[in-house]
Amino acid sequence: MAGPELMGRFPAGLALDTLPEPPTKPGNGHLQDWALRPLPLIEEGATRARAAGRGLFRLRLGLPAVVGFSPAWNRALLSDLPTFRSAGSFSRVVPYLSGGVILADAPGHAGRRRMVNPGFGRAHMVALQARTRAALPPLPPGEFDALAWADEAVLRLLNAAYFSGEFDHALLHAFLAPLRRPFPVPALPRPPLFWAVDRELRRLSHARLRAGGGDDLLALLAPLPGGLEEARVSLAAAHDTTTHALAYAVWHLAQHPQWHAPEHHPAVLKETLRLHPPGWMGSRRLGRDLVWEGVRLPRGALALYSPYLSGRDPALWDAPEQFHPERWAHKPPAWAYLPFGGGERLCLGMHLAQMLILDALAALPPLRAVRGDDTPVPGITLGPRGPLVVCRADGA
Repeated sequence: MAGPELMGRFPAGLALDTLPEPPTKPGNGHLQDWALRPLPLIEEGATRARAAGRGLFRLRLGLPAVVGFSPAWNRALLSDLPTFRSAGSFSRVVPYLSGGVILADAPGHAGRRRMVNPGFGRAHMVALQARTRAALPPLPPGEFDALAWADEAVLRLLNAAYFSGEFDHALLHAFLAPLRRPFPVPALPRPPLFWAVDRELRRLSHARLRAGGGDDLLALLAPLPGGLEEARVSLAAAHDTTTHALAYAVWHLAQHPQWHAPEHHPAVLKETLRLHPPGWMGSRRLGRDLVWEGVRLPRGALALYSPYLSGRDPALWDAPEQFHPERWAHKPPAWAYLPFGGGERLCLGMHLAQMLILDALAALPPLRAVRGDDTPVPGITLGPRGPLVVCRADGA
């Protein structure tokens, strides 16, 4: 059965342990592989699920957990907010992401989202664009690491978009740096650092109030209830995701220079995000019992979806492991391409991230790949192991 069924109205369904699952380790189930090699773990789970004719598999993580990758599962998880709840998801254990609209559930999510949406809409991006373009740093001379350059570039671009470049650069760097470390580093509490960041947010927001407003993102968010928290959380959510997408896109263009032209960059970015979605895994908790594909999923179970698996599913994409931007001449399979989520949970910063990355790519000269390790490394976000060393194609 392809869709959800509410318990009590339909047969009870099969037990959770009838689902396919990857091989387990004695004594800890999948916890060790989840910590050390999550991509091979979920790829093996998806392979076994497909062989069984399913789009869902089980993980043993100390609580009931399932991973789905079919379009039907993605649509349900991202659209049925009363059933698939953000409270209790992975975001809750990461202080950077534990708050704001990210964790808001139905029925409050829709109203909260409408309140913060205007600052992140397409129309407001036009007001920010001149400022963010001016903040883009130049390329270093000779060979340089595209990953390190993207990290610094996005830091400056987000400072310009959120704070007109006025946030203390060293503090901003210190605040975001732990997100680039392996788990559990991003989940460790950092009260003094968060206190310093909140103090800086208050200082800058008060300056905008004294000046009668402004058009950067802080000026629009600060007057809202909980607006400073929304600014801090959305900033944290934006940095590594945008950095890794930009670094991968630069690397692909250096390897495939025939695609390095502004008219091709939207397809390049889409293909980059299909292959390497920074948000490689999303999580929810089941708010009620559910039967899916004939299997009983209990209330409170961890429900996971994976843009990484869906974006590489051979049942949905031709040559899914290959970089082929030309595939974007046609619409993708519905609910199979989810680098920014979908439905009511569509990423708040989608338009901002796309604008920053496409403007950065348009400013780059022709590049040549020198050497690099683009192996995807999953953490809070999915990024390349690096470095990704490139240089100007003209040797300048």
